[in-house]
Amino acid sequence: MAHHLRTCTPADAALVSLVAGAAFLEAFAGVLDAADILHHCYENNSEAAFRKHLENPSTRCVVAEAEPGDAPIGYMLTCEPDLPLDLLPIDYELRRIYLLHRFQGQGVGRHLIEAALNAAQTLGRTRLLLGVYGKNHDAIHFYEAMGFVQVGERYFNVGSQTHHDAVMARAV
Repeated sequence: MAHHLRTCTPADAALVSLVAGAAFLEAFAGVLDAADILHHCYENNSEAAFRKHLENPSTRCVVAEAEPGDAPIGYMLTCEPDLPLDLLPIDYELRRIYLLHRFQGQGVGRHLIEAALNAAQTLGRTRLLLGVYGKNHDAIHFYEAMGFVQVGERYFNVGSQTHHDAVMARAV
């Protein structure tokens, strides 16, 4: 499937919210309770939440769009790090990267990672960090193939449930 990447502006908040909610539901249906998924999406994937991210000058967001038609199929969002590590001025965080399942394995995820690395480099950062659900072995394998290594862990709450995440890093 042909695709392209496009840098987002605050005007894209609704579009990114749509793909974020769809990808989160697709990734966690059967893992999380429906009420927890809805609460998480309402709090973290709303149009207002993305507008706030996109208005931050050090945040970068890129959406992957299918061709033809420009329908959103995934996105990545990078920002100042908020992870339980001894953070350094060189650090930048890949806060979110999601791709609808049917588009995985086609190089889109690799392009989104490259966009995240470019965003970090543009800001003069030399280490990119991310948190990933510890039981998402496919994602962890993908990140390892992209050069990330585990450097820590965190606990992440979604609704009433606490989940273990791996914190990973790679040089930019």
